[in-house]
Amino acid sequence: MAKKTYIAAITEALDLALEKDKDTLVFGEDVGQNGGVFRATDGLQAKYGEARVFNTPLAESGIGGLAIGLATQGFKPIMEIQFGTFIFEAFDSVAGQMSRTRYRFNGTRSNNIVLRTPYGIGTKTPEMHADSIEGLLSQIPGLRVVMPSNPADAKGLLLASIENNDPVMFLENLHLYRSMKGEVPEGYYITPLDQAAVAKEGTDVSIIAYGGTVPLALKAAETLEKEGIHAEVLDLRTVAPLDVEAIGATVKKTGRVVVVQEAQRTAGIAANVMAEIGERFVLDLEAPIGRVSGPDSIFPFSQAENDWMIKDSDIVAKVKEVVNYD
Repeated sequence: MAKKTYIAAITEALDLALEKDKDTLVFGEDVGQNGGVFRATDGLQAKYGEARVFNTPLAESGIGGLAIGLATQGFKPIMEIQFGTFIFEAFDSVAGQMSRTRYRFNGTRSNNIVLRTPYGIGTKTPEMHADSIEGLLSQIPGLRVVMPSNPADAKGLLLASIENNDPVMFLENLHLYRSMKGEVPEGYYITPLDQAAVAKEGTDVSIIAYGGTVPLALKAAETLEKEGIHAEVLDLRTVAPLDVEAIGATVKKTGRVVVVQEAQRTAGIAANVMAEIGERFVLDLEAPIGRVSGPDSIFPFSQAENDWMIKDSDIVAKVKEVVNYD
């Protein structure tokens, strides 16, 4: 085990994948000599050559089309979109093509494509650079959406995504890239997809979070602990499909739930989690489900970012409301 940053774990996973399989390719805007806008691919072109780690034109639709074509020819494409909201430019490739391949060919073919892209508030990026659009992406059948919250999972889940036969949207939190450090196992290992993990045990209330909101949930849980409230934190890790079994287990354990997301309130992952709980585990609840989310407004310019973003204090307040419900 060694302590690494979130982004270093991403780079290590890409390195191991390229080393393991000569058909693995990494490409996107400036991922070659420059190592990408956040240096996630730093040094990989020098190590594996321009035929396997290469730059593309500044055209996300072309990157998506290239990935589909390469996948049909037996390659394992890992495409990078510089910022999450730029996926809109490649949306036909994602929603109209690669996600439908297995269905379209009656299970005889699939697109084993990994689409890596950063997202998230907290780094003062320009407009259309930090939006959280996982709710929209999660509504696309045939597409997995993976959102790691720590370096160990970032490495293990990325390697698992690359090995998976179906397309995976791998969303990396911008704020965590260099602010988050953690112990990461050495060598090649897989963290299973579609499985949530208990990030902190608790008995009084469950905080269900994912991606960049997990550290906020853990910080809130520390504050609550000092006030005698023992919160369990469930890290979803994969948000499509949801690990409904793990969600049910924590609901049955505590009977009280707060779901947290960075994205706008309407039609998000939190709403989906709440609906699953309401349909399957409502008799295990002792209070209405709480929700903490961004407001239903356009993602703001950087000057208003601090006012828009959720904070650990928001989670603490909502947990107290749920715990004290009578």
